[in-house]
Amino acid sequence: MSFPDSDSPNPPTRRNFVAGMCLAAAPSALRASAVIGANDRIRVACVGFNGRGVVHTETYPKLPNVELVALCDIDESVLDHRLAAVERATGKRPARYVDFRKLLEDKSIDAVSIATPNHWHTLQTIWACQAGKDVYVEKPCCHNLFEARQIVAAARKYDRIVQHGTQTRSMPGIQQAALRLREGLIGEVYMARGLCFKRRDTIGRKPAEPVPPGVHYDLWQGPAQLHPFTRNRFHYNWHWFWDYGNGDIGNQGVHQMDVARWLMGVKYPARVSAMGGHFLFDDDQQTPNTLTATMEFEHPGGKPKLLVFDVRHWISNHEAGINEPKPGVETRHADLSGKLVAGPDPNTVGNIVYGSEGYMVVTGEGYRTYLGKQQEPGPSAPAGDEDHFANFIQAMRSRKAQSLSAEIEEGAISCTLVHLANISYRLRRTINWDSAKLTCTGDPEAVRMMTEEYRRPFVVPAVA
Repeated sequence: MSFPDSDSPNPPTRRNFVAGMCLAAAPSALRASAVIGANDRIRVACVGFNGRGVVHTETYPKLPNVELVALCDIDESVLDHRLAAVERATGKRPARYVDFRKLLEDKSIDAVSIATPNHWHTLQTIWACQAGKDVYVEKPCCHNLFEARQIVAAARKYDRIVQHGTQTRSMPGIQQAALRLREGLIGEVYMARGLCFKRRDTIGRKPAEPVPPGVHYDLWQGPAQLHPFTRNRFHYNWHWFWDYGNGDIGNQGVHQMDVARWLMGVKYPARVSAMGGHFLFDDDQQTPNTLTATMEFEHPGGKPKLLVFDVRHWISNHEAGINEPKPGVETRHADLSGKLVAGPDPNTVGNIVYGSEGYMVVTGEGYRTYLGKQQEPGPSAPAGDEDHFANFIQAMRSRKAQSLSAEIEEGAISCTLVHLANISYRLRRTINWDSAKLTCTGDPEAVRMMTEEYRRPFVVPAVA
């Protein structure tokens, strides 16, 4: 991930940068806005590589007529390692950037693919849209409720194709599950649960220390307020600090939140109530490691629907058989570092949807149903291979945003549920939401928590 180099003798101001982007946007947009033919090569830049971004750099070069032309990250050791890996795999060395805004000046780049920390997602996406680039942005697309509105507004204003990184929506088996629910497979759907039980150990406590060589820490903090460098505030563990992340409900959990909302066929809740805490460990983590959020969705002339979301970081059971070891079946799972290891999966990550005639279990492996009072096994299907990046590229060629599996507005709505749950948890009370005005009602404190104080020049602009 990378941004303006504030160590330069003349660091750009936000006003000058935005003005420059507006001037640069026109020629960039001419290429990206045109219908790109099947034989035209699409040039993609990837940003951020200390996690999910590695998948971005490995996937784009495998797609037909797609070229990975630039990489950007504020940690130069991570950046150079990824550049070398891409060069070994493709025989070509992409351009190297530490400053994201410098990357956007390249008019030949058609799209940027963003896998940076949460607090950067919206601002980077808006800047890219202003520069005439299409965007693939990892989940969650926004760090707060204000940003949820601005990122959608930017996609509309600058006529950009923006895909959200909730890739489950591109799995054919789960698409089939959504269709079967609409057809009434389990009767009237009245409730869904999202389960995010990921075994995570304590992060401990880490002291302030000098910034490591090659790390542009001021750029990494970007819109967030300045804090001394610690190992816990940097690679990955930033997820557990409010200035940068959104806890596990906004990390792993946003996938299951999105699936629950999709399968139930709902958008915004009327009321959200969340309780939990940071249990068991005495460490630097600020976000809860145990959280239960309940959301009520009103339907005019119909019955309300309920979404219940559970986060747990420690010992838990395999509810509804999710991730439960199967006799004779060799299993692998991701350890705490993200590396695939052999052995039973200690996590329980998925969804359960309840209806009047049965229930459906949905995981990354597919869906299965249990019908009637005896819960007899019903229709099921494997998830199939997701082609989320290919779906993004196809939409770029057609210029049809509606063909995206996870168009940015869908992502922003699901992220809104995450942010409402976190606000309820932090204020310790129920939050009422006005889906027409997109605001918390009757609660000035909650309204203030819909946004944050941005550090100049990294200010998320009001586009809407």
